[in-house]
Amino acid sequence: MCGIVGYIGDKNATGIILNGLKKLEYRGYDSAGLAVIHGGKIQVRRDAGKLSRLEKLLEDKPISGKIGIGHTRWATHGMPTQRNAHPHTSANGEVVLVHNGIVENYQELREELIAQGVKFQSETDTETIVQLIEQNLLQSEDLIEAVRKTLLRLKGAHGIVVICKSEPDKIIAARLGNAGGVVIGFGEDENYVASDLPAILEHTRQVAFLENRQMAVVTRENVQITNLDGKALAYQTHTIGWDPISAEKGEYRHFMQKEIHEQVRAVTATLAGRVDFEAGKITLPELNCPPQLARRIKKIIITACGTAAHAGMVGKIMIEKIARIPVEVQIASEFRYQDPIVDRDTVVLAISQSGETADTLAAMDEGRKRGGVIWSIVNAIGSQAMRVANGYIGMQSGPEIGVASTKAFTTPLVDLYMLAVFLADARGAFPAEERRRLIQDLRLVPQAVGWSLEQEKNLIETAHALKDSTSAFYLGRGINMPIAYEGALKLKEISYIHA
Repeated sequence: MCGIVGYIGDKNATGIILNGLKKLEYRGYDSAGLAVIHGGKIQVRRDAGKLSRLEKLLEDKPISGKIGIGHTRWATHGMPTQRNAHPHTSANGEVVLVHNGIVENYQELREELIAQGVKFQSETDTETIVQLIEQNLLQSEDLIEAVRKTLLRLKGAHGIVVICKSEPDKIIAARLGNAGGVVIGFGEDENYVASDLPAILEHTRQVAFLENRQMAVVTRENVQITNLDGKALAYQTHTIGWDPISAEKGEYRHFMQKEIHEQVRAVTATLAGRVDFEAGKITLPELNCPPQLARRIKKIIITACGTAAHAGMVGKIMIEKIARIPVEVQIASEFRYQDPIVDRDTVVLAISQSGETADTLAAMDEGRKRGGVIWSIVNAIGSQAMRVANGYIGMQSGPEIGVASTKAFTTPLVDLYMLAVFLADARGAFPAEERRRLIQDLRLVPQAVGWSLEQEKNLIETAHALKDSTSAFYLGRGINMPIAYEGALKLKEISYIHA
């Protein structure tokens, strides 16, 4: 997934954007670039490879401006080369754009534009967007209208950010579908745009999130959000509790090691405010599940991908054992192709760290279309999976930067256990003494996680003993079977050893 950062204000945009892109390096990328407007001109610097190459380019050929956009690209159309790197500029140099997603009808649009005399400079699908905006701008002489007309022509899922040298007082950002989030950050006489929170947390914790088919016009002083028909929309601002240091490595060698050691805090945080050990009760207010709904549930379908699906497999065992509700686990990418049996008494429970996983969001949409109750267990505050659900449980584990999930596996295990106890209690499935016993066991979880982390020295010795192995076979039965799946996945993800 590509990374996007934008800035408008009184400061030099170059440094802010470059620093924001560094915070998004965990997404993976093969090229990077940025563009600013200064003195009535668009200046672009971009290159293939790591951000260090872009930094060197900026040292040799510095640029500055009070408005700009930046991008880290993971190639989908066109090789990872300098000319295919974002930002892309229109033929007359009027408009510059960064983009996350795939233009499904780009070939059709490209041929149409070539027929009009447009000469393309790259092999990317993204360039069709900026060239189409230019053509619409020539007709309307209004950037907002030109972008809106362009968006209506695009097929596929997209996050798009645009600036224009003749209108240097605004950034336009848009979201179509589920190609990743678009976050608007609010400052004092300055505002930000990003594809993910870590890029802007250093500057602001006041943010808003674009929904599907929404467009934002961002100036220094304000933000206006509309739908694609131009109708102004009210929007909610969120205060993000994560501090910028939580998105840094600190004393650890890499983010994954840091996040492994954050699991005690993460598990404690996900319990906080939800468990009353004295009363022996669990409250999940954001789930929006009154007793009458809990009692009518006849089936729960857990849908997720990868690590989240393995957590869901553990959840199936816990919910069935404790709450006595039948549970299915379906991989999100397959859910909508299986003609699932869903009705008003079925809960579709999605699990996602980012809350922006396209397949998981599509599964939620399918469940809603079939009349199901949609819940999510999600970490990213204000993400799509949180916003579109009828109710949710926030993992509260803080930002997860490492690509291989750690604390966003352990926290939903705790959340699923709490959900099982909550539902059993609401349905009258067990006596109060049993509920109290299960809740008291939760006291032990942070301590048990801490004890496991104390074994790191022994685990390092074991790793050295196994490092030359070419294959590994994980065994587990019952509730440990999903843990075996997750262990094998982690070994493959991190060491590339067959498992």
